[in-house]
Amino acid sequence: MGKRAWVTLLLACALPCAALAQGMQYKVRVNAPDKLESLLTDNLDLLRFRGNPRIDREQLQRMARSAPEQVKTLLATAGYYSPVVSTRIDGLPEAGAEGGTPTVVVDVQPGEPVRVGSVEIVLQGFASSGGTPFDTAALQAAWALPKGDIFRQDEWEQAKRALLRQVVQTRYPRAQLSDSMATVDPDQHSAALRVVLDSGPELRFGELRIEGLKRYPASIVANLNQIKPGDYYSEAALQAYQSRLQDTGYFAGVEVSADLSAILDQQLEAAAEKAADAAAPAAPPSAAPMAPLPLLVRVTENKRRNVSAGLGYSTNTGNRATLNYDDLAIFGLKMKSALTLETKKQTARGDFYFPVTPDGYSDSFGGAYERSDIAGEQTTVFTVSGKRAWGTPLLERSLGVELLTEQKTVAGQPNVRSTSLPLTYSVTRRKLDNLLFPSKGTVVNWQIGGALLPLLTDEPFIRASTKAMWYIPFGASSTVILRGELGALASKQKDGVPAIYQFRAGGDQSVRGYAYQELGVRKGDATVGGRYLATGSAEYQYWFKPSWGAAVFYDAGNASDSFSGLHPKSGYGVGARWKSPVGPINVDAAYGHAVKKARLHFSLGFTF
Repeated sequence: MGKRAWVTLLLACALPCAALAQGMQYKVRVNAPDKLESLLTDNLDLLRFRGNPRIDREQLQRMARSAPEQVKTLLATAGYYSPVVSTRIDGLPEAGAEGGTPTVVVDVQPGEPVRVGSVEIVLQGFASSGGTPFDTAALQAAWALPKGDIFRQDEWEQAKRALLRQVVQTRYPRAQLSDSMATVDPDQHSAALRVVLDSGPELRFGELRIEGLKRYPASIVANLNQIKPGDYYSEAALQAYQSRLQDTGYFAGVEVSADLSAILDQQLEAAAEKAADAAAPAAPPSAAPMAPLPLLVRVTENKRRNVSAGLGYSTNTGNRATLNYDDLAIFGLKMKSALTLETKKQTARGDFYFPVTPDGYSDSFGGAYERSDIAGEQTTVFTVSGKRAWGTPLLERSLGVELLTEQKTVAGQPNVRSTSLPLTYSVTRRKLDNLLFPSKGTVVNWQIGGALLPLLTDEPFIRASTKAMWYIPFGASSTVILRGELGALASKQKDGVPAIYQFRAGGDQSVRGYAYQELGVRKGDATVGGRYLATGSAEYQYWFKPSWGAAVFYDAGNASDSFSGLHPKSGYGVGARWKSPVGPINVDAAYGHAVKKARLHFSLGFTF
């Protein structure tokens, strides 16, 4: 065979092989209501196999013929049981002929949807061994697919899961759906629903069991337990207890559960008795009271000592270097210490924490040294303090006392040294949709305190302050944040009152556009604290992506020794927002109207 014959043979083979590799090209047009179009286009074989190299003319025709039945099956899941469906292929070339790209047209008339006509919820068991009866009426009222709703398969399954979830999360963790049925009448466009829910045995918590403790006392775990023997089983209570243990810092891992294996022997004995006396009528399993479930806590302890270091920068106080040392077991106490060196402030601090008491009190004591040079005022403070805190993240309260000695220096003024023993009571209330990334709700903090007695106090005083934030959602992607702070100090004279108990404004969390604590009472070339404070802020945030947003804001405020001197200084600008894993990070460019300067501000979250 000559060379030209070989080439002709190869070309003849290559052309059909290439066509086979490419497959038949076609288009699909689905004519259906918008609410159903995506359901069909996401699941029809005609669209799923488009572009498959094995599709030829005969297979396309076969898929077009089977499409109506597939459409009916899909529409039934959405509540449409009597649709009218037709398909045709426009522009299909004859067998063996070449032509354009055919279009498969699917016409769908869904008809009237099937709606829920009746709901029968049969509750078996739910007998209480004493105490508050289970609210079966509320359980039935919470059914998520009521009469009149369109009967959709996914909503039917979700409603059953939601019904079961309400029961297994409290009192009856072994509940199960013993039967469920949906009877659809396509002619009447109605569905009759029936669900049978067996509660299983009612379970209560028993004694506390702890596993995994080696270095730390059992009181660390036991004192945080708010679940009492005899309490009804509750998943929410278990999760809350686990969260409290994780927050202590003592443990690398915590698992809190009810020891269901403890009732296994009782169930096996009951099954054996039933088998031995098969002729006797058996009581339903839900009627038999079960032994209390031991509350099991498994922990993995953190290492006792930890050292960490870091570098950073703050637009308030400048460059920063930190060194932290923690010891979780010093004479039964937890110790946390930190050395922080910043451009404008240097701090050394150590605190000791007692285990939380059975009443929920967290007690601590410590000492600190701080030196700062801010707005021309230099202060050196030594502090010994004690504090009691209690409450929840939604309502925190604390009472603290500290003995401090302060030396204050202002350029051109004599040094002032003072001693004070103030007592401070603080309350923080949070009503937020999310504690880490709030978009709706309020946070309010109140503080009142002072040194009212001359004991170890050079100048008696009383001080009160409040600050609040209000998150107002505007649509799905926008939030308005309103912030305000007020403060007042009462004393015969200001000299002798520690500088940290006086008021100044300005900085990342105050009036942006001004340096940290730049706003206050002018004293020579320096700015010192005043008796009164008033600041406010309005910010609009727009989130163009789930984790990224932009903001515009206006801040105003000042500090002064008199109400009449509270002339507000304003700042305004724009910013960027990022929802980082550790909280919202804010970068703001602000212009201080009074100083005619622009400043860049960085901040993480909010301060309370």
